[in-house]
Amino acid sequence: MSTLGHQYDNSLVSNAFGFLRLPMNFMPYDSDADWVITGVPFDMATSGRAGGRHGPAAIRQVSTNLAWEHNRFPWNFDMRERLNVVDCGDLVYAFGDAREMSEKLQAHAEKLLAAGKRMLSFGGDHFVTLPLLRAHAKHFGKMALVHFDAHTDTYANGCEFDHGTMFYTAPNEGLIDPHHSVQIGIRTEFDKDNGFTVLDAGQVNDRSVDDVIAQVKQIVGDMPVYLTFDIDCLDPAFARVPVRR
Repeated sequence: MSTLGHQYDNSLVSNAFGFLRLPMNFMPYDSDADWVITGVPFDMATSGRAGGRHGPAAIRQVSTNLAWEHNRFPWNFDMRERLNVVDCGDLVYAFGDAREMSEKLQAHAEKLLAAGKRMLSFGGDHFVTLPLLRAHAKHFGKMALVHFDAHTDTYANGCEFDHGTMFYTAPNEGLIDPHHSVQIGIRTEFDKDNGFTVLDAGQVNDRSVDDVIAQVKQIVGDMPVYLTFDIDCLDPAFARVPVRR
């Protein structure tokens, strides 16, 4: 199954340069990379306005403004001296085929993990997390989830491809343990009986960062952790909820 390629790619939404101007490698599985960055230009599962497919390209483009500063204050080290990170470009799939995207992304992730790599993935709408969770759970077993978002994404609406259902589906498939998982920054209504620890936006704003981190570490314990961010966990003054018109 072909999932990457520099001759045939999603060129309408892809970039010709890597995140933070890191080297591009379209054959990352056999490389000596520690971490592999993958773009997933997909937005068919959104409940509102499309456009998330342009996310990977936008992230890479903005990142070039930061690439010149190798040491990020206050951490006095260059990430590239400690880790070998490559950008493998964007997942290749037929736009309009959500099932193909899901299957190809899971296959790509499984192949990277089997080769001993770690992944950093850019969406795309948040649904892309579900095939990634399936791949990681196959490799690591049941995981803890640390999830930054304005929404819990635990809605049970029966839709196969929906960016608000992943964390309802994932526990039911045995991919994550909600009792060792935490959702941070929530500022919408949610089901309080789904087992997740929810630290809503008001709670987080009233506490110190160190206090929140300590609680998160206590909740996840010794389980392998999957970390995921939705952009709307940020202050809406700077990053508005992307699904509303």
